Amino acid sequence: MASLNLGSLVQSYSIFNQASRSRSSPLPGYFLFTPSKNLSSSIPPKRCFTSLPSISSVLTKEDAVEEEEQGPRTPIFDFKSYMVHKANSVNQAMESAVSLRDPVKIHEAMRYSLLAGGKRVRPLLCLAACDLVGGQESMAVPAACAVEMIHTMSLIHDDLPCMDNDDLRRGKPTNHKVFGEDIAVLAGDALLAFSFEHIAVATVGVSPGRIVRAIGELAKSIGAEGLVAGQVVDITSEGLTYVGSDHLEFIHVHKTAALLEAAAVLGAILGGGCDEDVGKLRKFARNIGLLFQVVDDILDVTKSSKELGKTAGKDLVADKVTYPRLMGIDKSREFAEKLKNDALEMLQGFDPVKSAPLIALANYITYRQN
Repeated sequence: MASLNLGSLVQSYSIFNQASRSRSSPLPGYFLFTPSKNLSSSIPPKRCFTSLPSISSVLTKEDAVEEEEQGPRTPIFDFKSYMVHKANSVNQAMESAVSLRDPVKIHEAMRYSLLAGGKRVRPLLCLAACDLVGGQESMAVPAACAVEMIHTMSLIHDDLPCMDNDDLRRGKPTNHKVFGEDIAVLAGDALLAFSFEHIAVATVGVSPGRIVRAIGELAKSIGAEGLVAGQVVDITSEGLTYVGSDHLEFIHVHKTAALLEAAAVLGAILGGGCDEDVGKLRKFARNIGLLFQVVDDILDVTKSSKELGKTAGKDLVADKVTYPRLMGIDKSREFAEKLKNDALEMLQGFDPVKSAPLIALANYITYRQN
């Protein structure tokens, strides 16, 4: 595929009947029935994943889905409804966990950024991974919230004048613009500390050993071997005359992919997954984490600040090395497609119905508009 249509949004995916699925098993509420369709002319497959359900991506800027009747009705996974439902669940849980209490100022600052919206991709990944390995959503909700708290912390700190010096985040003034730099730093610190407390105290129905293992995974993903490592190398790479692909991949595997990887791994661990399942989900998430950054780099130079909800073109101004700068827009889009396919390969062998949200998530990240 020469290029990806990043101006389109993946809204739903056809999940065709699998022989391994029992006829008596009820489909989740996110599955609707619609005539099957052939979209192979618009998205030629690069690989055949024989163990995965057949996927047809419906790409559209509108909510309407153009259907072409070609045989029996087949179930459709409504990813948009799934995302909204999971985001609402996580938002409610975070609203309750980080309530407005004394000292009021710090909790206002924490809530301002934490509850400012966002796609909630990391919590969704955590919950979907838990479900995939046979766990209950309640087992992973505290971890899903914790991952989003840490992600929010990283955004607050990223936006500071000493870092990226940004004025806009999620369509709103950045935290330090509203509360001042001192409170913004402390709000990030408080969210980071509380994230671990929340997993330890609020997780129910999971053995202590798995909770400790999950906390260890999360800590490693954001420390000097994870997110911080990526941030440091990113900062020290600004202005360099040459940065190779390996160098750039190190930055983003640590800066962006590490937390997405942690989200999936936490969900798998807390849901009771075996080591093999945890390993597959780790690789899946690492690929979509790097994919997320590649697409982010492309959007940064192809979309406006209004479309993104944050400052566009800031990497170019900061003289940062990005994938479009290193390999061009078309090659970056081809790389994004490869990362998506590598991620989907890791889902072979899992239940096709339960893997549907993760398949849809990989496509959503590839084709997102902001």
